[in-house]
Amino acid sequence: MSAIRKYQAHRLKQIIDSNNDTYIHLYMEKLMLFPVDIQDRILEDISNLSYCSSDAIADIFGLYSIKNLK
Repeated sequence: MSAIRKYQAHRLKQIIDSNNDTYIHLYMEKLMLFPVDIQDRILEDISNLSYCSSDAIADIFGLYSIKNLK
């Protein structure tokens, strides 16, 4: 997983821990470029984690990110 995705996951975890719902969506939309419908799926997947870690969140980002074409 990329260093950028790990940092984004770490930062999002900090925002989630602070319970700032508005900023969560702004962060995901403006900085991570996820559309609103994908944001909801990501947040649902995060809420279903048994242990919420930055690595687990980064793995979820990977599921919803556009894959590089080879």
